[in-house]
Amino acid sequence: MNETTAAQAGHPPIAREHRELLDQVLDKWSLLVLDRLCESPRRFNELRRVIPTVSQKSLTAALRRLERNGMVDRVVIATRPVAVEYRVSALGKTLQDLVDALLGWATVTMPEVERAREAFDAEHGE
Repeated sequence: MNETTAAQAGHPPIAREHRELLDQVLDKWSLLVLDRLCESPRRFNELRRVIPTVSQKSLTAALRRLERNGMVDRVVIATRPVAVEYRVSALGKTLQDLVDALLGWATVTMPEVERAREAFDAEHGE
């Protein structure tokens, strides 16, 4: 749908800032991080344990993106040694129902998507 059609249909146009925000908060690692933080606040190494396939560099980058966009709060805990805990912010919690809806849609439509992929690959020799 082009921007003119979207605006005429009563939907806001998909602007650069929308694409940028969605790219940053809905990428592969950010989705997993948000999902785990919605379960409970966690420290960095706890996140690495519950998402074993993420590298330290990717997890750090995802947390920084999410924090920068207001989705995650980084809380310094005054203990010895000092600890840092990550929590889903109030703004981040507003994504939960939307992400759940997208995941539900993906689950329901996955068989159809798989059939489309197989047909495409068969037709294009992939």
